[in-house]
Amino acid sequence: MKFVIALLLIISTLSAEVKILAISGSTRKGSYNKKLVRLAAEIATEKGATVTVIDLKDYPMPFYDGDLEGEIGLPENAKILRAKMIESDGVIMSTPEYNGSVSGVLKNTIDWLSRSDGKFNLDAFKDKPFALMSTSVGKRGGQSALEHLAYVIGHIEGRVIPTMVSVPNGHTAFDEKGRLKDAAKAKELDKEIDELINTTRRQKL
Repeated sequence: MKFVIALLLIISTLSAEVKILAISGSTRKGSYNKKLVRLAAEIATEKGATVTVIDLKDYPMPFYDGDLEGEIGLPENAKILRAKMIESDGVIMSTPEYNGSVSGVLKNTIDWLSRSDGKFNLDAFKDKPFALMSTSVGKRGGQSALEHLAYVIGHIEGRVIPTMVSVPNGHTAFDEKGRLKDAAKAKELDKEIDELINTTRRQKL
């Protein structure tokens, strides 16, 4: 009987629908982080997840300002993105490295999405699995920005997946099909997405 119950739990875990939101912290057209997010989204889709890829350029919002929030509440695009985040089971998030840290547009988005009704509110982040990654033209692949992003997400109670991928030399890292040339990095990214999907499925049981 215990074996049957365990088997049913495994089947339920494998078949549970997983909705993933994928976000790049860069708005540049030729962004390497957009390429990385699209690749991660493709891998997640191949593994059975339903993935929505977000371009922050489509959701412009002002810099976070408490006075502005007091006057108008959340900007409309912040409301839309916050709702998408809450509805998702997990998140893929990639950041470029700006002066050793997270991009301003991504940090500003996170700041707005952590607000509701004029108060700090973690509904969009709390206990949600986050697969974090980065790429840059440098040799460390945006590692400093990735570490800062992991700290921020953890601070607002997101669940950071243990495997985090940083891809160095982003300008030469992808082939013509948008895949990673480095087999070891490709395997590492596949592992991270596996961890994300398995974690979200377990949480849905």
